Amino acid sequence: MSSPDLSYPIGKFVTPDRVDASDRERHVRALTAAPALLRAAVEGLSDRQLDTPYRPGGWTVRQVVHHLPDSHMNAYVRFKLALTEEEPTIRPYEEALWARLPEATAGPPALSLGLLDALHARWLACIRELPADSFSRTFRHPALGLMSLDQQLALYAWHGMHHIAHITSLSAREGWTRRAARA
Repeated sequence: MSSPDLSYPIGKFVTPDRVDASDRERHVRALTAAPALLRAAVEGLSDRQLDTPYRPGGWTVRQVVHHLPDSHMNAYVRFKLALTEEEPTIRPYEEALWARLPEATAGPPALSLGLLDALHARWLACIRELPADSFSRTFRHPALGLMSLDQQLALYAWHGMHHIAHITSLSAREGWTRRAARA
């Protein structure tokens, strides 16, 4: 039996060539669920547990919690740029450096849990009102090339579940899930 891939507990993201209405709805459901799933994943964890890396050499649980709204804020802005400009070139950010900033390494998770709740509510309010043809709009990522909003939606639906799985799989490996639920 092979050992689990601690870097990609739900598998690596594969950019879809085509996205249909049912795929899009599945991605919207994942974005909708992510804030509550993240909150549940860290509920009852101690500071020691929050400061445990999800894998050797990886970010701590706390850093992962703070990374999600950092990343999803960037995605939200990219989404809005693609809706309001013709094929804009977006600016990437240094996520590893953001994860080393003081609020990411020591801040309470509640800061980012609330931010992710509000951010996803706002982003989903936009997404749910868009006509289907809007999802073919594109932006250019300097490293990844041209991306459609359908592809961006698929990526961030995966991204949230990917990082939540980092936390839940660590909790399961360490036996935290049951202890945290009883605490």
